[in-house]
Amino acid sequence: MESIRRNIGKDLQIDRPLQAPTIAILGAGIGGLALAIGLAKRNVQVTVYEAAEQFSTVGAGIGLGPNSLNAMDLIDPIFRERYDKVKTKNEKPEFEHSMFDALYAEEGFGEKRGWTRGLIGAPYFTRSSAHRKDLLNIMESLIPEGTVKFRSRACAVEKIGDKVCIKFQDGTVQTFDAVVGCDGVKGITRQTVLGETTPEEVQPSLCGMYIYRGIIPMEKAKEILGIHAGDAKYFMAKGKAVVVYPISQGREENFVFFVQDPNPWLHGDNEIPCTKEDMLKDLEGFDDRLLKLLDYAKPLRWPTWHHPRTSTYFKGRVCLLGDVAHACTPHQAAGAGQGLEDAAVLSHLVSLVKAPNELEAAFQAYDAARRVRAQKVVLTSFEAGLIYIWRGRDTEDDMSKIVENANHRLHWIWQHDLKADIRKAEEEFFRLVLEQFCVLQIVTRSRLCRG
Repeated sequence: MESIRRNIGKDLQIDRPLQAPTIAILGAGIGGLALAIGLAKRNVQVTVYEAAEQFSTVGAGIGLGPNSLNAMDLIDPIFRERYDKVKTKNEKPEFEHSMFDALYAEEGFGEKRGWTRGLIGAPYFTRSSAHRKDLLNIMESLIPEGTVKFRSRACAVEKIGDKVCIKFQDGTVQTFDAVVGCDGVKGITRQTVLGETTPEEVQPSLCGMYIYRGIIPMEKAKEILGIHAGDAKYFMAKGKAVVVYPISQGREENFVFFVQDPNPWLHGDNEIPCTKEDMLKDLEGFDDRLLKLLDYAKPLRWPTWHHPRTSTYFKGRVCLLGDVAHACTPHQAAGAGQGLEDAAVLSHLVSLVKAPNELEAAFQAYDAARRVRAQKVVLTSFEAGLIYIWRGRDTEDDMSKIVENANHRLHWIWQHDLKADIRKAEEEFFRLVLEQFCVLQIVTRSRLCRG
């Protein structure tokens, strides 16, 4: 690879001037900001456009596994250092290496059956989570001031010649050499990349569940849940479940109720209001302690979406990253981590680009490095969600089998060698650039001969 790198560097620097590409990121969520941090660390200028007036804290609890923390290190070691200062672990020592404790949602949490604990984790795993607001504050501090342009809602992304144009809702147009879509599960860049070739993949698929969510002060959670507060717990039942875990360095508890719903979602993209009675009816049969958490939940039903099929993460000079590429359900706590892995790989590849015409090679190498793994996370997360509401084909309502399954299904996510992915992606990038350069040389010589 070093000889290829030297040859490419010599050819590009001698035979044509270097030109730093202009790059825009659509979306200032975790994926978009992570990419911006990685590029800033590598002295690549970028502009981030965000439709909202400020950073969004929807989905307040963020769980991050070992692979996510490794990705932070590769994006920028300071990112990891600052995250470590605000992260939240499980409270009790016996749960230090537990992703969650699997329990029954019924009255007594399974004690009447003789079930008292179902730990999912690994000796090398340490539970780590954060409030989305705390994480975004850290990320904002690591990018140059003025990088993010709020109140900038894009309505179209189009290729015009060798440029990419972003049309905004206010009528303005901005032109860049490349655009990276980090614009969420229903982002417009997905249409740009997939609309012509695989239009059936553009829209996300409904996951057959909606959720109720909220945050409760830890002291109140302990009043309600007793010893079960302060550590990650997953209470399961037929067709429904709730996960609770600490955030904000133990000052708060995040909770999410999952309710299976086979019906189509007829309410557009957004959450819909409901009543407290609706929520209680959905969760009939749950222990009263769990139902008391609903006092801290807004009466809203949130649909869940994912992208089980995405045949490419780029087209020309438009690339997809994070949820717009591979949105997944939260049942493996892997979604944010996949966005961080994306950012680690893509920021490195873009830093190698010496001229705009090399951007497609970077995007192609990124697609090869990331798509198979990220799409597998989407599919296995959906499968895990079914297992944890007792709809798993081989596990059903057998908690012992569920725990055994959970303790085997996550290692390939947590122990992945992202550095090896980056090395391989770099090799592929240089191979593609050399190939492109050789083709240009042949074409140029052919024209000279004809002339």
